[in-house]
Amino acid sequence: MNTESFNTSLLDHLTSAVVILDSSFCLFHLNPSAEALFRTSEKRSRNSYIGDLLYQPESTLKALASVQKNKNAFIARKVQLTLANRTSLLVDYSISSINDREQDFLLIEIQELDRSYSITRGETLISNHETTSELVRNLGHEIKNPLGGIRGAAQLLALEFPNKDVEDYTNVIISEADRLVNLVDRLTGSYRKPVLKHHNIHEVLERVRSLLEAETKGEILFIRDYDPSIPEFLGDMEQLIQAVLNVVRNAMQALYESDQKAPQIILKTRAISHATIGPVMHKLIARIEIIDNGSGISADIIENIFYPLITGRASGTGLGLSIAQTILHQHNGLIECESQEGQTSFILSIPISDENEGT
Repeated sequence: MNTESFNTSLLDHLTSAVVILDSSFCLFHLNPSAEALFRTSEKRSRNSYIGDLLYQPESTLKALASVQKNKNAFIARKVQLTLANRTSLLVDYSISSINDREQDFLLIEIQELDRSYSITRGETLISNHETTSELVRNLGHEIKNPLGGIRGAAQLLALEFPNKDVEDYTNVIISEADRLVNLVDRLTGSYRKPVLKHHNIHEVLERVRSLLEAETKGEILFIRDYDPSIPEFLGDMEQLIQAVLNVVRNAMQALYESDQKAPQIILKTRAISHATIGPVMHKLIARIEIIDNGSGISADIIENIFYPLITGRASGTGLGLSIAQTILHQHNGLIECESQEGQTSFILSIPISDENEGT
């Protein structure tokens, strides 16, 4: 490997976005993180003028000209950077001048602060979910043991005193013990190891959509916004259907409880390169967004909705989202939620690259 390709390889493995410009402020190199930031590819944007990728780029161009002229470094913190498509990003960025083979270049390093917050939030969600799951599993074990004894004692009592009055009482004890065992099983979720096979995420979404369209009988409009380029990945089809079904049904039930006159749910998929799930960087992930136009989730509970028995709906059990998060966790994935009045989005991230093969 020569020095040039080695240096490029180093840049490509950085999580921060790195942009190298020539003396005319045209793109010479974008690392994968910069491609993701600017929503473009190096091949498509090579030799493009940096000003064409930004909306109102005057302050950035002024800083570039100053660094080019004075050969100094420029650092800006908590700057609102607006892309040409009007997407606004809060970033820290630095500009430095480099010289290679008597040719001057400018290197821009960009740290997206929203992304750093997202990584920290993802790590917190994963850590909290692991802690809660372990607690619930231990609690479930401690509850089911005495329930088994109570149920067995009721059965023996029914045999010892075979009359109608006693049988009515013992039947209540047995049925309630069974109900509690079923509740504990739902609380602990599915801990069966996933049966991994190659699937397309749209198979999962279409199964869920067709099921719920039949269930809602046209009362809710389902809109598909799919990225057909997403490749197949290793996953457990039945478990993923259960996870997506839980999330979409949660959105559906929230719409029924809102005053929305034209309720709709958008099923959106995108392939995202060099994305993080918690602390782990993946070469490629499938990002599934389930967006409803309901009244939103209260700020008081949004940070806790993936805990068992936490719900903002009068008729909710608080188990569906917890189980869905468990299934995504078994696939090295994560579910996050963003909500405001009139729009709630659940974002499901699942690795497509080889990292999930060892699940």
